[in-house]
Amino acid sequence: MILNRIFYTLARRWLLFMNLAVAVYVGLPMLAPVLLNAGLTGPATLLYRAYSPMCHQLASRSFFLFGEQIAYPRAIAGSSLRPIEDFMPGIPEFAAASADPAQWSSFLLPARAFRGNEQMGYKMALCQRDISIYASMVVGGLIYAVLRRRGPVRPMPFWLFVIVGLGPIALDGFSQLFSQLFIGLGLDTLAQLVPLRESSPLLRSLTGVILGLSIVWLLYPRLDDQFTATADDMGRRLAAGVVADGALPVDN
Repeated sequence: MILNRIFYTLARRWLLFMNLAVAVYVGLPMLAPVLLNAGLTGPATLLYRAYSPMCHQLASRSFFLFGEQIAYPRAIAGSSLRPIEDFMPGIPEFAAASADPAQWSSFLLPARAFRGNEQMGYKMALCQRDISIYASMVVGGLIYAVLRRRGPVRPMPFWLFVIVGLGPIALDGFSQLFSQLFIGLGLDTLAQLVPLRESSPLLRSLTGVILGLSIVWLLYPRLDDQFTATADDMGRRLAAGVVADGALPVDN
């Protein structure tokens, strides 16, 4: 009976638990630079390591806190922010790295290892795109919580999700990936088809927000229907169980 009540509560309050779970997931990477800035390197290191399998954590594609800028993109990204190449000569991790964007393979490991310094601040444990995806899911979940009180919310059609949600992030991400991969492998013919490029922090964030909100619109109305049906069914069973228990004879 206790387990049934727990599952009933989870089904009835699924949106609250979902929003809390996503908020914690995206909040902890934001806590990592706060801990580093406070000198708590041990807990910060645990967070970076915990999120390492889920993200590349490249410094040039991450948000920073407590430094001169919110981000330090590659020069080729064309951002108004100072590029990370301006800071590389003074960073030990980049001692053997090339500032040439065509030599991206020598840049990856140092950019992943570098977590920040007093001048630049400290990077979050998830990249700009991931932070934008999950943060927008939290915002989208809160918006959905308000909208569903006014009535059922129609879910996003899957075809629209593919075009609007996945399309921009796939175009931005894969064009960047293949442009760097082709030139790194010396595939000149293919490299001419996909010119070398690096996405800007703004474009990474924008495509991440679009995907995050699209995920909420696609999934949450459908999940709501399933959890509501489950909660209603379990509620009836719990009520029937209470009535049955009350009808049992009491031994004197």
